[in-house]
Amino acid sequence: MTPLIEARDLVRIYQIRRGLFGRPTPVRAVDGVSLSVMPGETLGIVGESGSGKSTLGRMLLGIDDAQEGSVRFQGQPMPARHTVEWRGLRAKMQLVFQDPLAALDRRVTIANQIAEPLEIHRLIPREHQGSRVTELMRAVGLREDQADRYPHELSGGQRQRAVIARALASRPKLLVCDEPVSALDVSIQAQVVNMMRDLQESNGIAMVFISHDLKVVRNIADRVAVMYLGRIVEEASSDAIFRAPQHPYTKALVSSVPIPGKPLEGRVILQGEPPNPAKRPSGCAFHPRCPLARDICRSVVPELLGIGEGRTAACHVVAGETTPVAA
Repeated sequence: MTPLIEARDLVRIYQIRRGLFGRPTPVRAVDGVSLSVMPGETLGIVGESGSGKSTLGRMLLGIDDAQEGSVRFQGQPMPARHTVEWRGLRAKMQLVFQDPLAALDRRVTIANQIAEPLEIHRLIPREHQGSRVTELMRAVGLREDQADRYPHELSGGQRQRAVIARALASRPKLLVCDEPVSALDVSIQAQVVNMMRDLQESNGIAMVFISHDLKVVRNIADRVAVMYLGRIVEEASSDAIFRAPQHPYTKALVSSVPIPGKPLEGRVILQGEPPNPAKRPSGCAFHPRCPLARDICRSVVPELLGIGEGRTAACHVVAGETTPVAA
């Protein structure tokens, strides 16, 4: 089966400058990332803040250009940004933002905002848009009497439901969800995540779910890709990642996830903060914080290799303990 979306060796470099006359310094926000998502599948992307997750999500949609690498959607190369062909794909690919209040126009009613994609892409006649909006509001758990309300008149969870309804209006094939529940209370997070999972299954939508909250990702993702400083360091099924993480960074992340009714034992405490992306460490970027680092880790960048059972990892230690298989 052909992947719905496939990225190969994506690189995104930003130039940062300190002071008015400072020399520009290149920062590789995304550094050679390859991944694919099948139709109807959910890929979770996790990692600490600054790991490049959000930039990668925007690159998959063509919102941010790649300096190197390519993206293919439904087997075809991603058109250049702002072209007619690219705009035509917007109905098939939608982004769900982290902050629903910032994503919504405070001067426009909820119903009109949900109807915007229908109007922009001319998907259905205007006289039928009202019934489609009502259908979408019901699907995400909003009441009909909330249609004429403004964003500030809704709760945070209701606003996020409105954002999701708007994203679903064009019947997309792919949703890229960038921290879609991080701004919500824990109880509301569970409601929204369950709703998104039900909507995905009923509509056959593929999702890229970006989050730093591993508990949420565990509940919704089929596969998980772990990012560190712009690169994927491990990728496997959700069950494999949480049952038996292999990369030392993944082990630290998974060990921090609390399990109800069980004490938090054996937690791996990472030392220090993530390195400055503008001053990336030589070799493996994780080696300054890794308790298992060897000499080779300080000088040679590890490749992302298959290590069996559909799992890939970029780690010299892991590769030395297994029989690597080309990914």
